[in-house]
Amino acid sequence: MRKSLAISAVLKLKLLLSLSALLLATNVWAQKSEHYNSPLYAPKKYDPTQAGTSSGLPAALKSVGIEQKLDAQLPLDAEFKNESGDIVKLGDYFGKGRPVVLALVYYECPMLCNEVLNGLTGSLKGVSFEAGKEFDVLAISFDARENDKPELAKNKKASYLNRYGRGSAAENGWHFLTGTQSEIDRVTEAVGFNYEYDEATEQFAHAGGVMIITPDGRTSRYLYGIDYAPKDLKFALMDSAEGKIGSPVEQLYLYCFHYNPATGKYGLQILSVMRLMAVATVLGLGAMLFVFLRRGRKELS
Repeated sequence: MRKSLAISAVLKLKLLLSLSALLLATNVWAQKSEHYNSPLYAPKKYDPTQAGTSSGLPAALKSVGIEQKLDAQLPLDAEFKNESGDIVKLGDYFGKGRPVVLALVYYECPMLCNEVLNGLTGSLKGVSFEAGKEFDVLAISFDARENDKPELAKNKKASYLNRYGRGSAAENGWHFLTGTQSEIDRVTEAVGFNYEYDEATEQFAHAGGVMIITPDGRTSRYLYGIDYAPKDLKFALMDSAEGKIGSPVEQLYLYCFHYNPATGKYGLQILSVMRLMAVATVLGLGAMLFVFLRRGRKELS
């Protein structure tokens, strides 16, 4: 009787694991089918022929986008003005042993830049790590005309600190910079951020996204669009910090998710999950066998 119950329990366990694996595989397939082909959120320079038509696209949008340059070194000697109007070097925000979230925006942008910063702030509120402790946020304006308007950067910082709503350490973790055209170009070219000024609208055409930079100033991850899942942000920070951030449990969870450069997201990797499930199955069966053997010995004695 007990033997039949044990066999039944094992069969149920295997069935449950098989169903879980099928659901995970379905989830992976759905993630792989996601396609980015927008001039605003594309992971590379937008090619209108990819959409099947080249008509109706403004000329300014044909050359904008974000070209991934992973492991590229930022120009740490580049000079900017901070939100107080003081001259600083880009390197002042690195070398602290924590990664940096870089947002290339401009502060008088009427739409997309605000959406990027709003989305970033909302996502960071869902991450247990805190700005100023485990990472920094660095917003750099690519509009050289704002270099003489440090009050714009100051107001932006106050607004997003209030929106972020964390402790006093956050004030030292959020930075809003302005700079001259030559210094801006050094940064945008280093990270592959391509934008154009549209004379007709007197606005900049640019893509939406943020970059995760390593503590020594190298590009580590690109996250596209205006909505970043807290999971993706957290994993990107953990990856960028080379394991210096996160508990062993989080590192195990990260093992099951791999970064997809094409989408700028972390997708579930079925092989890693299956390996973990196989280990869990072996351990579970071993524990069950141990329990049954102990019970059998007690009955014999």
